Amino acid sequence: MNLKTIAKMAGVSTVTVSNVMNGKYNRASKETIERVLKIIEENDYRPSATARSLTMKQSRIIGVVVSHLSESDAFSASPYDSQMLAYLERYVRSQGYYMMLRCVERSDEAVPIFSTWNVDGALLLGMYAEDALELQKKLDIPAVFIDTYAEGVPIANVGVDDYKGGYLAAKHLLDKGHRRIAFVAPSPESPGVVQERYRGFCDALGEQGLEVRPEHCFKVETLYESGVEAGKQIAASPIGFTAAAAMADVVALGVMEGLRLSGLRVPEDVSVTGFDDLPECRYSHPKLTSVSQRLEEKAQCAGEYLFSMLRDGAAITGDKKVDVELVERDSVKALE
Repeated sequence: MNLKTIAKMAGVSTVTVSNVMNGKYNRASKETIERVLKIIEENDYRPSATARSLTMKQSRIIGVVVSHLSESDAFSASPYDSQMLAYLERYVRSQGYYMMLRCVERSDEAVPIFSTWNVDGALLLGMYAEDALELQKKLDIPAVFIDTYAEGVPIANVGVDDYKGGYLAAKHLLDKGHRRIAFVAPSPESPGVVQERYRGFCDALGEQGLEVRPEHCFKVETLYESGVEAGKQIAASPIGFTAAAAMADVVALGVMEGLRLSGLRVPEDVSVTGFDDLPECRYSHPKLTSVSQRLEEKAQCAGEYLFSMLRDGAAITGDKKVDVELVERDSVKALE
């Protein structure tokens, strides 16, 4: 069965059938709409997505790319990526589109994939600054970057106030009387998310006349296992840390386990904060205090940027920063 068959059975043109199938009900009478829909339902007709893509010159597919994953990596190893993808998919679905996920090692691998599938737009997670300009030149579809620091590059990017997040984590621990605080994160040397959080962390301590020295920083991968090792190192440090600020929840949860394995209790011996405010924060014991990125709002902002470009046909550039807040739970204890 095809459009011509349905049109013949309904006694209308193929254009009318196409309009009804695409929800353009203002172009047909109520009786015609009901007749066409009944024929489609009775015959369980499913239009070819490929044919519709060629006819309408759009696929209704949004490509979502998670970058810097090797063949042996999985996006599900990062609870943050999993949560963001869930929110993005829900927004894309709410607009009547489909989400196609692609994990790549090199950012430019996404370009031929988009062309092959004729995607209508793209959402790009965690791209490096040096990749952003090159991708912007190569892509001929609307694209929105998420968590990309690329100063001077004309892209649409949505992130959070990472500086404020790092500041809030440190300030909370300082307000609870802590002065020997470990900073647990990937290297903050390169411009980007971690560097901004590190600046905020350092400035909060600086306000109290405290200096963040290299031995206060524990460099990790954003993985649970890496956090466990950091927790063990913090426990063994001669500095005698009373608190640790991890810049990702998955790392903070690992730190708590590493401390436990070393015979220390959270928060009685060492207080711990995370960053993201993932659902896992509420499942851990103790429940994890964390800086909330407001991930649902972040995903919605990225979606609104993209669909505004799709709707209006005009490029958008700008750096949208979603606000952050500290969500206090049970993993921090005030020093007496």
